[in-house]
Amino acid sequence: MSNLAAASLVVSEDSPNNKLLCKGNWTLAGINKKSLTRIFVALTTHGNKQDKRQHHGEVISTLIFDVSAVTAMDTSGAWQLHQWISKLTQQGTQVSFLGLSKEYNALLIEVAKTATQLQPLLSRHQYRGVALLGKKIVDQILELQSFLHFIGKIFIDTLIIFIKPKQLRFNALVGVIENTGFFALGIIALLSFMIGIVLTYQMGLQLKNYGASLFIIDLLGLAILREFAPLLTAIMVAGRSGSSFTAQLGMMKVKEEIDALNTMGVLPNQLLILPRIFGLTIALPLLTVWADIFGILGGMAMTRSMLHISYIEFLHRFPQVVQLSSLLIGIGKAPVFALIIASITCFQGLRVQGSADSVGKQTTRGVVQAIFFIIVADALFSILFSTLDL
Repeated sequence: MSNLAAASLVVSEDSPNNKLLCKGNWTLAGINKKSLTRIFVALTTHGNKQDKRQHHGEVISTLIFDVSAVTAMDTSGAWQLHQWISKLTQQGTQVSFLGLSKEYNALLIEVAKTATQLQPLLSRHQYRGVALLGKKIVDQILELQSFLHFIGKIFIDTLIIFIKPKQLRFNALVGVIENTGFFALGIIALLSFMIGIVLTYQMGLQLKNYGASLFIIDLLGLAILREFAPLLTAIMVAGRSGSSFTAQLGMMKVKEEIDALNTMGVLPNQLLILPRIFGLTIALPLLTVWADIFGILGGMAMTRSMLHISYIEFLHRFPQVVQLSSLLIGIGKAPVFALIIASITCFQGLRVQGSADSVGKQTTRGVVQAIFFIIVADALFSILFSTLDL
């Protein structure tokens, strides 16, 4: 039953030197850290007071730990002793052991070596002002470097797929098209229909005041086909499908499934990344056409009810004032938006590290970055098309 006794710490009164007796079970099960620390502080403080009275205020010079009565010790007990030794050493106290076996001595040495290798984690409050700004800039540069490396690998794997098409996972490709395209038809149709209604209502009120209600068809066609349908569809897909890309890859990273694929000789890019990129690149232009249709239908319904323009009149004027190039420009943006969404969200999914909390953070980061660069790309397209008079 002595082996089950809890760890204890007492002072040796019969010793001319300062001696602390360690007894009992110095293991994880036997140590009460708070109780032992409280006793240690009380004993060392008491010892310091006695020593100061005897040596006119000098700090205690030596302290002996007698561990001959310790029945068992593991790393928990050794770590507790190491913490006390470090504290006493910093105060200028010389520490020694009595009754220390070879096994316990080796354990204390290993714990001391491990403690010296531990590096304190840098916390956010350590960076302020210009230092914090510099750290963020460096982090962004490193992330950009990693992203370019990721894009390079994807480009090489894509070339290999074009050379050897049989290496492409067609089942995975079809599954991505189904999940990102077919299952998104409902929400895209509803969103586009409502956007068509809102745009027609806002523009129609102004045109009606000037007696130019018929021009709502011109404005609606250009706005839906060139800008709103491809942009809003891409944003919706980034939130719906892009987040799932990051979350799926992140959970696979947490569960070490990607490492298992590498071990089995299966390239993760060919199985997980390329089908998502190719699938979304195929699905998003089709969703854009779908959004064009329902956006125009919503506009037609609103012009009929508010501006009293019949469906026949709307359909007769629409192909006369809206050129085919507007439709092609809108559809042409979609593959670029798809590449942005798939590459960024997959990249962020592969950057997940170790926990479900990291999955949430990277998912949010991936969606926000994808939407941001979609808007940037759309602005660049607008500048380019304006320069080319398209």
